[in-house]
Amino acid sequence: MSKGLIGVDEIEDLRSYERHREVTKAEMIAYRRMRRVTLGEIMSFTFENKKTVLYQIQEMARAERMLSDTQIQAEIDAYESLIPREGQLVGTLFIELTNKSELMYWLPTLTGIERKLSIVTEAGSFTSYPEEGHAEQLTRGDITPSVHYLVFDLSDKAQKVFLGSDVYLKVEHENYAAEALLSEEVKESIVADWNG
Repeated sequence: MSKGLIGVDEIEDLRSYERHREVTKAEMIAYRRMRRVTLGEIMSFTFENKKTVLYQIQEMARAERMLSDTQIQAEIDAYESLIPREGQLVGTLFIELTNKSELMYWLPTLTGIERKLSIVTEAGSFTSYPEEGHAEQLTRGDITPSVHYLVFDLSDKAQKVFLGSDVYLKVEHENYAAEALLSEEVKESIVADWNG
């Protein structure tokens, strides 16, 4: 868990936030879209960082009308572990299903998906694992949830070649396979995360 990366004072009071929320929301939609990778027909993956996590907490504080530092700190404690450390990628996998029949087919079919993604570089392949602070997002029995928080730990060598080579995000599940080449924009944004 990455503790102490977000302070309570970084979450704005509700009235202050409301004054610029629409502008911030539009900016964050564009920013998250830039960090989103499509994986085949029913999956996408968004790389998280402090900016995306701060926004998520701010929106939760607004939705739940959180007024006390204690409430906000609890939300920070729940989500700040999604901020990657140097050499680490953390993101949200979305299984994008639009109707009940798709849910009934795909969620049992994709059990174990949280350990079937990989970041592939010329320095090797690095497999996903569930972010430990969100254990409730794990596959349970014979069904998987539609949202997973995943982590990839890259080697020093992979970090060094990250910008200068092709990097792929792959899904290799027995019932679903897809891959995406990360754009230069996405790679540069990830490296900026590592550099603070």
